[in-house]
Amino acid sequence: MYTTSRNGVNAYARVGLETGVIAASPHKLILMLFEGAQVALSSALAHMRSGEIKAKGEAVSRAITIINSGLQASLDIKAGGELAQQLNALYDYMGHRLLLANLHNKPEYIEEVARLLGELGEAWEAIGKSSPANGDSGSSSSPAPVLAVNGLGKA
Repeated sequence: MYTTSRNGVNAYARVGLETGVIAASPHKLILMLFEGAQVALSSALAHMRSGEIKAKGEAVSRAITIINSGLQASLDIKAGGELAQQLNALYDYMGHRLLLANLHNKPEYIEEVARLLGELGEAWEAIGKSSPANGDSGSSSSPAPVLAVNGLGKA
């Protein structure tokens, strides 16, 4: 009986997540990627500290996938210029650090990546709050040249 109710809860959570993704703006999708990566990193740290090797590896892999296939893949290197190139290099660095963290059980590497992602996520959130599309006509700052969001439009 517990398994059946748990499957129902998981299905409900998936529907909520899918609905949130469908309704989200490209800017919000990137914020969701930052949040998902942070959740995966927190999980990886907890599993690392409790000695759960398989679960740690899965959580680290989730974080790497989010960083590489989500955040990094959404960069528009041509339009984003130097900023996009720097972010691309930073995402490469993060992926490498997470591989080393997993291989050598280095929680400090995971914490470093979590801190970097946190700073980037805060900056991304601030850009969204100050963009003209969000009601602040006093700023012309826009993340659009850096982000392609896989054909979903501009943030």
